[in-house]
Amino acid sequence: SGMGLPAAVRNRVAAVHRSSALPEQLRLYDGWAARYEQDVAALEYRAPHLAAASLAFAFPEPHAEARLLDVACGTGLVARELHRRGFRCLHGVDGSAGMLERARSTGLYQELRLCVLGRDPLPAPAEHYDAVTLVGALGEGQVPSTVLPELLRVTKPGGFLCLTTRSNPSNLRYKAELEVALGQLERSGAWQKLLAQEVEYWERAVTEEESTQGNGYISGVVYIYQKCPVPHLKEG
Repeated sequence: SGMGLPAAVRNRVAAVHRSSALPEQLRLYDGWAARYEQDVAALEYRAPHLAAASLAFAFPEPHAEARLLDVACGTGLVARELHRRGFRCLHGVDGSAGMLERARSTGLYQELRLCVLGRDPLPAPAEHYDAVTLVGALGEGQVPSTVLPELLRVTKPGGFLCLTTRSNPSNLRYKAELEVALGQLERSGAWQKLLAQEVEYWERAVTEEESTQGNGYISGVVYIYQKCPVPHLKEG
């Protein structure tokens, strides 16, 4: 049916979600960088807004001094939303040089680094960030759920992690794997879940089959976790 979206937009989105090999994936993102923000606006992509709002709600004041890492930052959509909510110390990483170039031009990040998740460690020391976001990239053929411990490593004890994934049919297997990994880390005492918010209108579906409720939209979920603080043993 086309779902009311331009064919070019549908094709670009479908290509990125379909591509499996990492070099090909990164090449597609490099090529998509110039059109990315227009395309996601056409998709009514709400994840950056929803994630930033959820994180800001969970996060203790003040926001300005907090150090945040925006993982798979893309062109800076999440940074824009975080900035609007008072966060000023933003670092970003992405696997696509083309996307990072766009992110750099926003002037919202104090530091941007190239990093291919699942292959490279995050370019940060342990317990460095007050919060880590990973919005939109946790999906089939994108970032593997095995990156979760690496996200935790760079988060301060008591710090927050904000993650999102989609609930559309072709991502359900990935989502189930992700939720197993999230649950295992929770049971092991690595973090505690503060929020798992299912959102019906996440973004417009690019095909009829992908529409979660048959309403032309994909649904998604925002998770907020808090890294468990290490208890201090008192002397004597």
